[in-house]
Amino acid sequence: MANKLTESTKPVKAKEIKREWHLVDLKNQVLGRVAGQIALLLQGKTKVNYVPNLDMGDYVVVINAKKVKLTGNKRQTKAYQSYSGYPGGLKIESFKSLINRKPDEVVKRAVSGMLPKNKLRKRRLARLYVFADENHSFSDKFNKT
Repeated sequence: MANKLTESTKPVKAKEIKREWHLVDLKNQVLGRVAGQIALLLQGKTKVNYVPNLDMGDYVVVINAKKVKLTGNKRQTKAYQSYSGYPGGLKIESFKSLINRKPDEVVKRAVSGMLPKNKLRKRRLARLYVFADENHSFSDKFNKT
């Protein structure tokens, strides 16, 4: 019979959390599929010691956001809404205009929709860095040779 002390799972402390950096290239990737994978990295669900009550996620740098793909007819029909709360304050913007104006906003909204709606959401999204093309300022995090 095995020892009960060796079979128990040790709880993770906040000081023991190690965050890694991931680089995701969106060139010719489908937005919804890649947003789900990014959300898993931000939550830390890919780690073996994941616990849902701690923010264990990693940093994610996304490049080529302007070259992301959508399936079907969504490129022409998808619309983003924002409402100020005032009468006449509903603003609707198409995907085409938003991807030209702010390509990072498209990716952030998709990933935000994939994350759980709780108090950790804002902290997780703060670790997401999105760039419209392949130039980014975090190259020192990945070139560790």
